[in-house]
Amino acid sequence: MDAHAAQNADGHTKPIKLTFALVGLYLHCERGFSGKLVQRTHMALARKRRSWPSFPMPEDRGYITVAEVVAFPAGPGRDNAIHDWSRSVWESYADCRPAIEKLLRENGII
Repeated sequence: MDAHAAQNADGHTKPIKLTFALVGLYLHCERGFSGKLVQRTHMALARKRRSWPSFPMPEDRGYITVAEVVAFPAGPGRDNAIHDWSRSVWESYADCRPAIEKLLRENGII
């Protein structure tokens, strides 16, 4: 879900949605968090009501699409495709990494 949200964000996307998407992608791709751990982190951040930062949206947001991912049958092939998709989207937002790390440090996540 985070890869899809970040890949399809636009000027109407709420800052919390893109922030949570980038947090999830960072934690999965850079820290090896499982989907369950990412979800728990999202819930912990949501409990701390605040204003959420805005992030620049790159024009190119990854070379893999959701359609390509779901073309794989459920199982290890699709799991690998999801990881590759997440990585491709996260890499497109590489300039946001310092801000995401700062946000996570400020909230005691990393």
